[in-house]
Amino acid sequence: MACLVENKLLIMIFFFFLLYFGGGLPKSPSSVYHLFLSPLEKEKDTLIVWSEAENYDLALSFQEKAGCDEIWEKICQVQGKDPSVDITQDLVDESEEERFDDMSSPGLELPACELSRLEEIAELVASSLPSPLRREKLALALENEGYIKKLLEIFHVCEDLENVEGLHHLYEIIKGIFLLNRTALFEVMFSEECIMDVIGCLEYDPSLSQSRKHREFLTKTAKFKEVIPISDPELKQKIHQTYRVQYIQDMVLPTPSVFEENMLSTLHSFIFFNKVEIVGMLQEDEKFLTDLFAQLTDEATDEEKRQELVNFLKEFCAFSQTLQPQNRDAFFKTLSNMGILPALEVILGMDDAQVRSAATDIFSYLVEYNPSMVREFVMQEAQQNDDDILLINLIIEHMICDTDPELGGAVLLMGLLRTLVDPENMLATANKTEKTEFLGFFYKHCMHVLTAPLLANTTEDKPSKDDFQTAQLLALILELLTFCVEHHTYHIKNYIINKDILRRVLVLMASKHAFLALCALRFKRKIIGLKDEFYNRYIMKSFLFEPVVKAFLNNGSRYNLMNSAIIEMFEFIRVEDIKSLTAHVIENYWKALEDVDYVQTFKGLKLRFEQQRERQDNPKLDSMRSILRNHRYRRDARTLEDEEEMWFNTDEDDMEDGEAVVPPSDKPKNDEDIMDPISKFMERKKLKESEEKEVLLKTNLSGRQSPSFKLSFSSGTKSNLTSQSSASNLPGSPGSPGSPGSPGSPGSVSKSTSQTAAITTKGGLVGLVDYPDDDEEDDEDEDKEETLPLSKKAKLESS
Repeated sequence: MACLVENKLLIMIFFFFLLYFGGGLPKSPSSVYHLFLSPLEKEKDTLIVWSEAENYDLALSFQEKAGCDEIWEKICQVQGKDPSVDITQDLVDESEEERFDDMSSPGLELPACELSRLEEIAELVASSLPSPLRREKLALALENEGYIKKLLEIFHVCEDLENVEGLHHLYEIIKGIFLLNRTALFEVMFSEECIMDVIGCLEYDPSLSQSRKHREFLTKTAKFKEVIPISDPELKQKIHQTYRVQYIQDMVLPTPSVFEENMLSTLHSFIFFNKVEIVGMLQEDEKFLTDLFAQLTDEATDEEKRQELVNFLKEFCAFSQTLQPQNRDAFFKTLSNMGILPALEVILGMDDAQVRSAATDIFSYLVEYNPSMVREFVMQEAQQNDDDILLINLIIEHMICDTDPELGGAVLLMGLLRTLVDPENMLATANKTEKTEFLGFFYKHCMHVLTAPLLANTTEDKPSKDDFQTAQLLALILELLTFCVEHHTYHIKNYIINKDILRRVLVLMASKHAFLALCALRFKRKIIGLKDEFYNRYIMKSFLFEPVVKAFLNNGSRYNLMNSAIIEMFEFIRVEDIKSLTAHVIENYWKALEDVDYVQTFKGLKLRFEQQRERQDNPKLDSMRSILRNHRYRRDARTLEDEEEMWFNTDEDDMEDGEAVVPPSDKPKNDEDIMDPISKFMERKKLKESEEKEVLLKTNLSGRQSPSFKLSFSSGTKSNLTSQSSASNLPGSPGSPGSPGSPGSPGSVSKSTSQTAAITTKGGLVGLVDYPDDDEEDDEDEDKEETLPLSKKAKLESS
């Protein structure tokens, strides 16, 4: 105590620590003294545990290891211990261990099992638990002397005498024996003759004012029902034992403390292996399983009996989850041979909701275990039964008709359907492909059942039913359809186009539920993401961007998920340069979208469209660029180097007017042949500039200005044709104040360097230098071409 007096300040600091970091003060003022004087143990780097004299187990939990280490060092400093060890057990305990070892060398001599010595026995058991060696010796002594049965005999005496103190001691003794964690002791305690007495001992918890009535519950309230008579007495006894041990674990034993949590691992294992044995014994009893499935499918079986049978089968399948993989394979193969899938088909067609729910759980076990087995069965039954009673269609109907407001059952069933139609878990053999066969079956016999609610609710311009539960159901259906678009090929494509599914889905964009509208948009986005021209032609033919544009405009200036998702879809079309969709959007919806200027997506689409139209209107120029590129790539590298060297070594002043840098063997074309397509091109260009000057003169998304075209032609009579941007000072032009391209406007990119397109003649070919809008197509060209000096001009000399 002198040590504690000298460290009063440390104790006060520790009280403060407990208040603010430990969740409160200990149970009694002496707890801190126990903390500093009792043996402690540091566990998992963030726990300090100890026991008080009143048999309270306390623990300090730290959020960080550093805090735990700091307090541990202070405590070890007070106790005079080495902080590097994880337990502050006194060294004298080792001699105590040796005395215990000497006493039990031939075998531990336990106190006589008498009523008067119960307290001594309880103390011996409690003192043995902290030490693994002591626990081992005590367990051996209990096994060898049949001590447990003697204790249970004293239990009956105490109950007859109403000796409460003795019953409390017995509770502590039996609880301590559980914590010894020995399978051999459990075998004795859980035997038919002992288990109820063991439960009786655990009814008298000293911490409770009244004893519990566990035995009364197990014998009078809990009833064992044999849905099918079990002829094997060993199997029946094993079922009783497992139920009672499970009850002890869940209801009777107190919750283990921090350092007792690993002391009941053998109890968990005991229950686990019991369940494995029960499943194996039932699986081997062919008569039992035959009777079970016969009664399940018999129409004469009454509803109550059928419900008991289904619940038993559900629990039977749940037990199978404890089996090893090879044993589980044999289990489900046995159930399949017994006809579990036809039985489930009959059960799912019944009106009882509880029976159907249990059958759905059984079906989920089968799908998760082996989806191919389920697929094979439903394809075989399709040859004999109508679509309405097919197993998968019954599952879809239960998903659609789920009465749960949150659609919990529908979500589970949708996950099972997704597993069944997932090509990733389908088998491919030499003779057949499961994917082709099953998907053909599914789209022919089942898809119309899945999409029925969608089609029924989208006959008008807006959903006919727009309540929350219907919206949730349609969202689940759309999720599955989106999965099919991503993972199936021509099956879903043919179905969508032939049944006009996308148009129906886009009706849901008008729903008041944002999550449903986003599901519809996600479905379309998945289709566009495939970049399939069959889909694109279908979208353009039916004008299926109209609902999306309408939803975008109705959303207004709100910056929400709908706004971002729609813009992302159009941005994808622009970035991926899907030409057909770009032209369709601009031609039909540009006027509705041209005022959207807080993003450059739609102006970028317009620019893409203009670039496409230019190439379409000038196929000769476009082809000349392509020919020039191809010709350049095919030419000999050394020839190209010589020509470039000649170009850069030749000064303008050294060249006469009208002289062209052309290889001697190349003969240029006639002036009229060259000028004819160029003149027509420039006339069309001027006409476009006059009609749409505001659009063509704005800065595009990459910050480039509209290029200037300067063409110099030299002949006997020099004629120059120059086309430059004539609207540079007009409002909205790149150079005007306040325009997007001007330095003063937000988001503008200043680029004043004009870009010149020159015509050169090489090898008898005439072509334009690539326009800025051909950057994407000419990535490889840019890597190989050298940039020409701006002072150089292309000059053409007619021969």
